[in-house]
Amino acid sequence: MKILLEPILVSIVAGLFIFAIPNKFRKLAEIFSLFTALYLFVAGIKIFFASPLNAGYLYVDNLSRFIVPGIGFFGFLITLYSLKSMSGYKSVSSYYAYIIWTIGVSILAAVSNNIIIFLVSWGFLGFLLYALINMKGPEANAISKKTFIIIAGSDAFMIIGFSMLWMITGYLNLTDIKIPIDSNLSFWSFFLIAIGAFAKAGVMPFHTWIPETASQAPVSVTAFLPASLDKLLGIYLLMRLVLNIFVLNTFSYSILMVIGSITIIAAVMMALIQHDFKKLLGYHAVSQVGYMVLGIGTGNPIGIAGGLFHMLNHAIYKCCLFLSGGNVEYKTKTAELDNLGGLSKIMPLTFFTTVVAACAISGIPPFNGFFSKWMIYQGLVENGKSGGILWVFCLAAAMFGSGLTLASFIKLIHAIFLGQEAGHRSSLAPECKIRCARDRQVIGNRSRDEVSWQMWVPVITLAILCIVFGVFAYQIPLKFFIGPVLGAGFEFIGKWQSLKATLFLFAGLVIGLIIYLLGNFKSVRVSDSYIGGEPLEKDMRLSGTEFYNTVKEYGVLGFIYKKAEAGFFDLYEQVKKMVLGLGGFFQYLHNGILPTYLVWTLLGMMGLFLFFMR
Repeated sequence: MKILLEPILVSIVAGLFIFAIPNKFRKLAEIFSLFTALYLFVAGIKIFFASPLNAGYLYVDNLSRFIVPGIGFFGFLITLYSLKSMSGYKSVSSYYAYIIWTIGVSILAAVSNNIIIFLVSWGFLGFLLYALINMKGPEANAISKKTFIIIAGSDAFMIIGFSMLWMITGYLNLTDIKIPIDSNLSFWSFFLIAIGAFAKAGVMPFHTWIPETASQAPVSVTAFLPASLDKLLGIYLLMRLVLNIFVLNTFSYSILMVIGSITIIAAVMMALIQHDFKKLLGYHAVSQVGYMVLGIGTGNPIGIAGGLFHMLNHAIYKCCLFLSGGNVEYKTKTAELDNLGGLSKIMPLTFFTTVVAACAISGIPPFNGFFSKWMIYQGLVENGKSGGILWVFCLAAAMFGSGLTLASFIKLIHAIFLGQEAGHRSSLAPECKIRCARDRQVIGNRSRDEVSWQMWVPVITLAILCIVFGVFAYQIPLKFFIGPVLGAGFEFIGKWQSLKATLFLFAGLVIGLIIYLLGNFKSVRVSDSYIGGEPLEKDMRLSGTEFYNTVKEYGVLGFIYKKAEAGFFDLYEQVKKMVLGLGGFFQYLHNGILPTYLVWTLLGMMGLFLFFMR
C-alpha cells in the first residue's frame, strides 16, 4: 500500500505547495515542479519492478504495471518542455500544479481496484483537463467548456454502466468481477462504460474536443493529455473491460471493429485537408485510436496485443509530433502551413524528430508504428479464419487509412521544412516576413538554429524511442510491456525480422550515399519549374497544401466535408441544437403574457377533471 499511495499523496501535497507559490517566484515553481515530476517518474519505475501488487482497493497487474511509469515518463518530459514553452504565460504556478496533480491522479486511476475510487479519480481528471485548456486564456474558454461537457457527459454514462455492473455482480472491486455478455443488461453495462473510455481516448463520435483542443490549448497540454495520457488511460480502461471484467461475444467484438474502422477513415480524411498543423495532428490523434480499438475488436491475442502496443507507440510518436510542432510555433509564432516553409536548415533537430515521428505514425518500417500496425493486420487475418467478411473491410480501411496518413504528413513536412520559405511571398503579413528574414540570417549561427535544450531534449528522446521500439520491438516493448499482459497467448502468423530489415535498409542508404558522393552530377540538366505554361514570377510559391484542396472539392466528398465543417457530424453541436430548440419551445410557451398562462391553467384543470372522471 505504501509504494502505491506514496506518489499519489506526494503529487497532491506538492501540487498544493506549487499552487501557493506567487508568480514572481516562477523559477522556484518551475524547479520544484521538475524535481517532483522526476520523483513521480522514478516512483512509477519502482511500481513497475515491484508488481504485481494487491492492496485491496489498489492493485497493479501486468496491464497497469507499464501504464504507471508511462504516466510519469510523459509527465516529466512535458514538465521539462514547459520550462521554456510556457515562459510567456503568467500563471505558471497554477499550470505546474495542474500538471503534477494530473500525474498523481492518473496514477491513482491506473491502480484503482475499487469502482468508486476509480470514478472519483477519473472525474477529477476531467476538471484538470478543463483547467489546463483554459491556461491559454479567454480564447480557449469555449473549447474548454465543450471538452468538459463531452467528458462529463460520457462519465455520466460510465457511472450508469458501473452501477449496472454492481447490480449484476454485487461487487465493487474489479478483481472480483468476471461476467459474460449474455444478456441485455450485461451488454449495456459494457457499452456504457466503454463510452467513457471512447470519449477519453477520442473515438468517434466523441472525438470533436480533441482537434479543437489541439488548435486552442498550449501545445504542452495537448501533447500531455489528448496525445499521450488520455490515450493511455482510455485504451487501458477498454482493455481492462475486455480482458478482465467482461467476456465479450462475437457481436460485441464486431461493434468495436466497426467503430475502429470508421474512426480511422473519417478522422484521417479530415486531417488531410487541414491547413493548421496543430488541428491536423489533432485529427490524427483521433484516427490512430481507431487502430487500437480495431486491434482489440479482433478478439484474438495477436490483434489485442497489437492494439495495446499501438497505444504505447501512439503516445510516443504523437507526443513527439505535437512537441515538434510546438517548437515550430514557438520559433515562427504561427501554426498555419501556408505561412511556413524552409525551416529544415534553421531547425535541423526538429526536422529530424518530425520526420521520424511522421514515419512512425504512417506505419513505415522500421519505426515502431509499423510494427504495431503489422500486428493488428495479423489479428484481422486471424479473425477472418472464424468466417465472415467484416475483417476484409476493416483490413482495407486500416491499410487505406495508413496511406492517407502518409499523404497528409508529406504535406506537413513539405509545407514546414522542405518548401520555399514563406517570407518570399508578398501576400504574407509584415511580421511574418520579418520573422522569416530573421530566421534566414541566423542559419550560420549554430547557437540560434534551434529552440533551447529544454524543448529539443524531450522530442529527441521520443524520436529515439520511435526507432528503438521499432528496431528492437521483440527485445524491449513486447518482452517487458506487452507480452506479460497476454502471457504466452499470442503468436505471429508471419514474423517481421525488424533488426535484419533495419540493417538492410541502413546498408541501402549507405550505398546510395556513397554512389551520390562518388558520382559526377555536374552534367545533370537543370530546368525551370513547370507551372502550366505560366511565367514564373518572383513571388510565386508552390504549396503542397493547395494540392489537397482537390480532395475537399471532389463530388460527394465535397458535400460531406461541408457538412462536417458545419458541425453536422459533431455530436456535441447536434445535442446542443436539440437542447436549445427544446428550450426555445418552452420559452415560447412561457412568454410572460397573462392570457397565455390562463389558457394553460384552464387546459391543466380540464386534464385533471378528465383524469379523475375516467
